[in-house]
This record gives sequence, C-alpha cells and structure tokens, in this order.
Amino acid sequence: MKRYTDSQLPEAAKDLLDHKILLLPTDTVYGAGVVYGELDDLHNLKHIKHRPETKPIPFMVASAKMIEQIAILDDRSRKIISTFLPGPLTLILKRKEIVPAEYTNGMDTIAVRIPDAPNLLEVIEMTGRPLLVSSANESGKPAALNIKEAIEALPHAYGILEGICSNQQASTILDCTKPELQILRPGPLSLEDIQTEL
Repeated sequence: MKRYTDSQLPEAAKDLLDHKILLLPTDTVYGAGVVYGELDDLHNLKHIKHRPETKPIPFMVASAKMIEQIAILDDRSRKIISTFLPGPLTLILKRKEIVPAEYTNGMDTIAVRIPDAPNLLEVIEMTGRPLLVSSANESGKPAALNIKEAIEALPHAYGILEGICSNQQASTILDCTKPELQILRPGPLSLEDIQTEL
C-alpha cells in the first residue's frame, strides 16, 4: 500500500483525482475516501467496505463554502457550522438538487462535515471537490483508530495518508432537517454542547 507523508499531500490529492481509494486520518477515526464526482468511485468504496447499498457515505469538505455547494443551509445550520466546524460533528442537511440522488441512496438529505485535520483539509482543498469518506473498516466492524488498524481493516485500498486521529471516537451525527435538533449517533459533542451555543 502506498504511504503519503506530510510532504506528499499534493500526490495524495492527485491520486484521489485519479480515482484511487485512500485511507485518511481525520480528527475522529481513520476514514476511507474517494473524490466526489464519479459514481464508480463511490461503488468501489462501498465494495471494499462491504457496505450495504442502503447506507449512504458521508461527504467531507474543507470549508463552509463547500458545504453550501452541496447542501441547503438555514441560519441555524450556518451558526452550528461556524461554531463547531472544523470538528467532530457530522450534519444531516437537505441535499441540493445539483447532487445526484445516487450519492445519497435516493434520500433528499446529505451527511457532511469539516474535519479538524489540517493535512486532510489541505488535500481536500487541492482536489477542489468534496470527498466521500466513511470509517476505515468493513461495515459493521470497529472503526480503525490508527495507521496499523486502517491497513489491516482495508488492505485493498490504494494508499494511506499518515497521521494521528485525536478524538479516537466517531463524530457526533446531528440531524438539522427538523424543527428540533436530534442526535442520530452520540459522539464527542452532546446535544447540550450544541444547544448552549445557539
């Protein structure tokens, strides 16, 4: 498996644009990702993870501006983004029609986050596109927390970006599509943490 160090971020971005699957250190757990734009890349990612077709892959972006390109935001979601992102929080938002429904398994919602992982953010910026990133594991198995676990979990990925996952826990998933905010998966941030800032 190809390995990328801090000095090889442009190479990692180029390989993503060349439709390779890379293992990526986020601020939570190791992820497996492809660049957004080719459905074949998404299918290949789901294949190596043995991920059911009923489970969409979340989007990972480098900025709030990039979120606006793929999701519909209101004042509340903008406040959450400006307060908590980059960070260990995945937002469920309404999908913009520009994003083909195949990327969200036909759902009108989209999962998106900005990781607090500078090298990864730089790679995303270099690709100029969102990434589709899921935890680096076979579906249903524990998430990989370091390089060794990521390689063992998904040995058929093309390459791995070296790094450390600081939180060692998957992100909080927050549904922002209803009048009341709802946590769909507990994580480093609680509903109380979020509501006190709104």
